[in-house]
Amino acid sequence: MHAYTASRISLSPHSAQPSLPAAFGSETQQPISFFPAGSEIYAQGERAGALYQVEFGAVRIYRLLADGRRQISAFHLAGETFGFEADATHHFFAEAINATGVRTFRLAAGADMSHQLLPLALKGLTRAQEHLLVLGRQNAIERVAAFLVDLGERQGGLRQVELPMSRMDIGDYLGLTIETVSRVFTRLKDKGVIRLLNLRSIEIVKQDVLQAMGE
Repeated sequence: MHAYTASRISLSPHSAQPSLPAAFGSETQQPISFFPAGSEIYAQGERAGALYQVEFGAVRIYRLLADGRRQISAFHLAGETFGFEADATHHFFAEAINATGVRTFRLAAGADMSHQLLPLALKGLTRAQEHLLVLGRQNAIERVAAFLVDLGERQGGLRQVELPMSRMDIGDYLGLTIETVSRVFTRLKDKGVIRLLNLRSIEIVKQDVLQAMGE
C-alpha cells in the first residue's frame, strides 16, 4: 500500500469540527509553531498530551509499516484539528506537507476534559470507519473522485481546488500507486471532468459528474 459516507471520503470538514479555543479556553493554547515542509510535528511512540490545530499549511498523519512502506491515514488543512489519542502515546507520525503553522493546546494534568474530547473521538472513529469502507469497495476512479470532491468542500466549495499533497501522498492515502493516481487524473481531464492547472491545483469543471463518480 503506497502507503472515508459509506462511499465518500470524510476529511474532517471545518464545519464538523469542534473549535479548540472554545473547548479548551485561551489559557491552554500555545503560540503558533512553524514547521518547514517535510518536518516532523510528532513521532509514533512519543508521549501524547496535547491537541493541535492547523493555522495554515497542511499536515499528513501516517504510519510506517513493518516492511518500510508508508500508510497515510489522514490529511489536515487550515482550521482542522489532529493529535487526539485514546491513550498517552502517539500511534502515528504527524508531518508538515508544506510550510505549516500549528497551534498546540496542552491538556492540563488531572483535568476532566471528557466533555470536550468526546466530539473529537467520535469524529475520528467515523473517519476511520468510512476510510475502511472506501478502501474496501471503491475502484481507483471512485476513490480519487471522492477525494477531490471532499477536498473541494473543505476548501469552501470553490471550483479551483488546491492540492498541498503530492500524487504519492494521495496514493499512500487511497491505497493506490502513484502511477494509478496519475492515470486517474489524466482520465478525469480527458473526460472534461477536471482541468489540471498545475501539479498542485485543479479546476472542477463538472461537479455533478465528479460527485457521482465518488458515490
